Amino acid sequence: MADFHEPLLGVQEPPLSNTKSPRVSSLDVFRGLCVFLMMLVDYGGSIFPIIAHSPWNGLHLADFVMPFFLFIAGVSLALVYKKVTKRIDATWKAMLRAVKLFFLGVFLQGGYFHGINSLTYGVDIERIRWFGILQRISIGYIVAALCEIWLSRRTQSQREIGFFKNYYWHWVVAFSLSAVYLGLLYGLYVPDWQFEMSNAASSALPINGSNVYMVKCSVRGDLGPACNSAGMIDRYVLGFDHLYTKPVHRNLKECNMTNGQVSESSPSWCHAPFDPEGLLSSLTAAITCIIGLQCGHVLAHIQSHLHYTNALQEHKGRIESWSLFSASLLLLGSVLAFIGIPVNKSLYTISYMLITSALSGITFCALYLLVDVYGYRRVTFPLEWMGKHSLSIFILVTSNILIIAIQGFYWKNPEKNLIHLIVTCFVHR
Repeated sequence: MADFHEPLLGVQEPPLSNTKSPRVSSLDVFRGLCVFLMMLVDYGGSIFPIIAHSPWNGLHLADFVMPFFLFIAGVSLALVYKKVTKRIDATWKAMLRAVKLFFLGVFLQGGYFHGINSLTYGVDIERIRWFGILQRISIGYIVAALCEIWLSRRTQSQREIGFFKNYYWHWVVAFSLSAVYLGLLYGLYVPDWQFEMSNAASSALPINGSNVYMVKCSVRGDLGPACNSAGMIDRYVLGFDHLYTKPVHRNLKECNMTNGQVSESSPSWCHAPFDPEGLLSSLTAAITCIIGLQCGHVLAHIQSHLHYTNALQEHKGRIESWSLFSASLLLLGSVLAFIGIPVNKSLYTISYMLITSALSGITFCALYLLVDVYGYRRVTFPLEWMGKHSLSIFILVTSNILIIAIQGFYWKNPEKNLIHLIVTCFVHR
C-alpha cells in the first residue's frame, strides 16, 4: 500500500519533501463514501427525489457530495505539502495537476459522451460545457495548494498549532474570496435578458424551430434562479451555449416538468441553461478546500506540536480540535441562514459553504474515530477500496461506460436488459 496521500480523486502525487506522510485510512474511507453517495444520488435520485439535489434553496443528500470532495482535497493537501523545500517546483506541479484535472472534467462532462441512449459520440465545440465537477475541484485544489505552498508560516520549532496562528494568510484569502463573492452576488445589477432555444437543445420545441424567451429582471441582489448575478456572469464570460442545459431548478413547481420536459406555459427562465459549477460560485467552493486544509494541518502536525505522551491523547487532541472548529462553522452558517442568507448549492452561498464544511468536518471526525482510533477497518473496507480507486470509479460513472457495458447483456432481445428493466419498473412507473 502506498504511504503517501492522494489529494484528489485518486491521482497520485508524492510530497515534495524528504519524509512521506503515513496514509490515514479514514481519509480513504471518507473519499470512498463520497463516491458511493455520488453513485447513489445519480442513479437513485430519479427513484427517490428526496435524496436528489434540492431544486434551489435547501439541503438534500446529493448536496453534500461536492463539499465533501472539496473538503477531502484540502485535508489531503496538508499531508502532501507538510514540508515544502522547493516552492517553485511544487507550484508548477500543482498547477500542472490542476490543469490535467480540469481538462479531464471537460472531456467527461463537456458533452463528449452522449449517454446510454445514443450510439454517437463527440461534441460540438460551440456547445461544449467548460465547467463541471472535476473542474470545480481543480479550482479549489489550486487555490488551497498555493495557500499551503506560499502562505504558510513555517518555523523550525512549530510547537503552537492552531487554525489561525501559523495560517492567518490562508484566512485572509478565504475572507477576501468571500468579500468578492458577496460583492458580486449582491452588488451587480442584472438587466432583462433574452435567449433563443432551438430544437437541438429542447425537444419541447417544434422540429427545425426555435423560440425566443425574455426574462424580466432589472434587479440587484436577487438570489432566485432567474435573475441572480452568478448566472449573468456565466452567460457573459462562458457563453450561453456553454452552460449546463439541465439545471436542477427545473424541478421547481413553477417549471411544471412533465416526463423530463419543461412545459411551454412555464416561466421563460425554466427553459434557460444554468451552470451550478459556474465562475462566481467557484470562489466559495475554493473556501471549502481551504477549510479542509486547516483540518488537515491538525492531522499533519498536532503530534509534533503538542508532544502528547501517548496515541490516545493524540487522537483526543485531534478530535477535540476538529469538533470545536466544525461546531463553530455550523453555528455561524446557521446564524447566516436564519438572518436571510439562503442555503443554496447552485449558488454555493456563504451559509451553504459553512454548514456543509462543518458537516464535512464532523463526518471526517466520526470516520477517524471509527477507523483510525477504534480500528474498524473490515467494516469500512469496501469504502476504503473505493476511496483508493475513486478517480477510476468516477470516470466509469460519469462516462456511463459501466452502464453501457451492463446494458449490452440482454435476454433474447435488446430491450430485455437490466438497465431497461430498472428504468421501466422504477423511473417510468
